[in-house]
Amino acid sequence: MTVVPPSFDLLPGDPASPVILHVPHSAREVPDDVRPGIVLDDAALERELDHITDAHTAAIAEEAARAARVTPWRFVNRLSRLVVDPERFPDEREEMLAVGMGAVYTRTTHTDVLRPDGFDAGPLIERYFHPYASAMTEAVSDRLAATGSCVIVDVHSYPTAPLPYELHADGPRPPVCLGTDPFHTPPALLDTAREAFARCGGTGLDSPFAGTYVPLRYYGERAEVTALMVEIRRDTYMTEPGGPAHEGVTRLASALASLVDAV
Repeated sequence: MTVVPPSFDLLPGDPASPVILHVPHSAREVPDDVRPGIVLDDAALERELDHITDAHTAAIAEEAARAARVTPWRFVNRLSRLVVDPERFPDEREEMLAVGMGAVYTRTTHTDVLRPDGFDAGPLIERYFHPYASAMTEAVSDRLAATGSCVIVDVHSYPTAPLPYELHADGPRPPVCLGTDPFHTPPALLDTAREAFARCGGTGLDSPFAGTYVPLRYYGERAEVTALMVEIRRDTYMTEPGGPAHEGVTRLASALASLVDAV
């Protein structure tokens, strides 16, 4: 009998912390019963995982949580985004549908076929996407109830060179890209992040990736829920694609801990 690993973990922090470090794309795990729906052979799937996975971002968040004076909460996806991508809209609102990368991907980073035409995404959405979204919503609700606010910091990474699937690949690719939302990212949070990551080679804004993740219950509704996406260029901490981490992890984790402490 196949044992399916948990889809996500909520790792408790200090009861007084409003911060959730959200790590949605760090895992490579594809459950055995999901694998047959992917048309790539094993070698091609491993190559795709090298490109699509935000490798070592869970380790960066973990090290930052240990270093912070007040331990943040962590919400970590334990399955690959090739199963479902919990940060996509599950419907026509998602712009990445244009390249076959809605909540359930049908194309690869290089625009090759990942799942066949007509693939029924419904079962994956029901099994993985909705429970993840519900659990993240409840995690935010708990921080609001406990502290009166919630700060969601998304921890991502992106490749040094653009991949064919990227919709906005022509802009700057700074060492750390800060993704923002006009409602949920207040100027003070953005300024604090810029200061924290200045030691990591500098920051840019909303390029090559923009936006933040906020559960739909609160999106555009509750200003007490603030959010920031931290996109780390992979050459600053690892060998690309899909290789080992290097000493940059510690520098980035320290900067992330400084951001956590400041908010």
